[in-house]
Order: sequence, then structure tokens, then C-alpha cells
Amino acid sequence: MNTVFLFDLDSTVTKQEILPTIAEEIGKKDEMRELTEKTMMGDLPFQESFRSRVELLNQIPVAKVAELVSEISVNDAIVKFLNENKENSFIVTSNLDVWIEKLMNRIGMKGRYYCSHAKVVDDKIVGIKEILAKDSVQDMLTSKAKIVAIGDGSNDYDMLRKADVSVSFGGVREIAPALLDISDYSVYDENKLYELLTAIRNEEDADE
Repeated sequence: MNTVFLFDLDSTVTKQEILPTIAEEIGKKDEMRELTEKTMMGDLPFQESFRSRVELLNQIPVAKVAELVSEISVNDAIVKFLNENKENSFIVTSNLDVWIEKLMNRIGMKGRYYCSHAKVVDDKIVGIKEILAKDSVQDMLTSKAKIVAIGDGSNDYDMLRKADVSVSFGGVREIAPALLDISDYSVYDENKLYELLTAIRNEEDADE
């Protein structure tokens, strides 16, 4: 059976939370940090929080946000794994398509990601078409593949819970407590994560 790796984006692939980074540009850093922390720890429902966070940022032109996001720091070892295993790897994020497209292209993951979708008029976000439920990606893939899921926050809970192998990553920020309870592995260094995922891949290759 084919093995597919599903990666959270913020603080897993990236070294920063994307929305707080944008908020800092418009003086909304504290409000965004509070919403983000409550969400990542599971104290605020994700969809409610996400809509509130987008509202904080929708005054900024989409093109400017996309440019800021495209320059965000990433975990190089994780990006290396993604590119070495591109045919079997996807990024799964609730972030908006119009914000992350340039970043996905930069790290070599064009067409290899699932995300939420925004409605844009005159370079401004006027609504959200769809907020991605991360575990819905698994519903499309489960019958075809063994799933390895990697994430750090409470909004990754369902994705990790439904995976065949669940990995929580604390290399950037504290792992949400709920994830620690369900993870097969908890890793706190990007190079160690690279080694673990490579070992899982090699084990699957040997079994074929």
C-alpha cells in the first residue's frame, strides 16, 4: 500500500505562524496572538477563530499578504523531505489559497496542497468560500494509502487521530496537549523529524 505524508503548514513546515506574522504588519499582533494561542490550545473553536482572524487582516491587499507570506522562514529539513517525496506528500492547511500560493510555489509544492478558499474583489478578501476540514483530505485518500500525518496544534487533532501513523512536532512552538495524547511519535527537532519520516518511508519501501 502506498504511504502518503500529510503536513500541517504553520509551525510545522514554516518557522512562524503565518497570520500573526501578517498581523504584525498592521499593528494587530496582540489581538492575533491571543486568538491564535486560544485556537492552537483548543480553547476556541477553529472555524470561529479563523473567521475572526481573517477579519482582522482583510483590510490588507491580498497581493501584499501573499508577498509577505512567500518570504516566511521554513524548516529546511522538512522542506527537503517534501521535495524528496513530492509524489507522496501534501501540505494540509486551513490558510487561504490567495495568501499561500506563492509560498507553495517557492518551496516546490505547487499543486501539492489542500487549503481554504477566499472570495476576492479588487484585491481585498470579501468572504470565505470554504474553510478546509483537514481530516476531509484523509477521507479522499484513506482507501488508497497508508496515512502519516504531522502537525502541532489542536486543529490538527482530527487529522492525526485518523492517521495510520501520527506525529506531533514541537520544533517551533509547544505541542497542543490534545495531540500528545494521541501521537505515535512526538518530535522536537526538524532534523529528527526528517530522520523519522525517512525511516518510515524506507520501512514501507522495504515491505513492498
